[in-house]
Amino acid sequence: MHYQLFISHSWSYSERYSAMVNLLNNRPYFNWKNYSVPESKAFGLMADYRMKEELRQQIRPAHCVIIIGGMWTNHSDWIQFEMDFAKSIGKPILGVRPRSARVMPTAVVAAADKVVNWNADSIVSGIREIVR
Repeated sequence: MHYQLFISHSWSYSERYSAMVNLLNNRPYFNWKNYSVPESKAFGLMADYRMKEELRQQIRPAHCVIIIGGMWTNHSDWIQFEMDFAKSIGKPILGVRPRSARVMPTAVVAAADKVVNWNADSIVSGIREIVR
């Protein structure tokens, strides 16, 4: 199967996003397409309603939404919007616990269909499990 994924991220904190993309790209026997917009193609400034529509357009074709737990503190409003929209259209959510993190944000745990640790096998297995 070729997985269509949306990875929640912020362009101002793109190192975890880049690490996730690299991890998935380097995982043997895992084919995927990234529906998130990377920092290199960042949108200009726009009103919240336009940003929400951009995010909806990225999430709609995705098979799964990936939320990296460590980004919650700085971007909770946007991440909550992404999770709420994903749930409203029946998209499964995979929560990923960052390396060395002991606790995941409660909202991410509540919304996620599955929470996994940050390693290629756990993430890919989690995606395969929740995407039907």
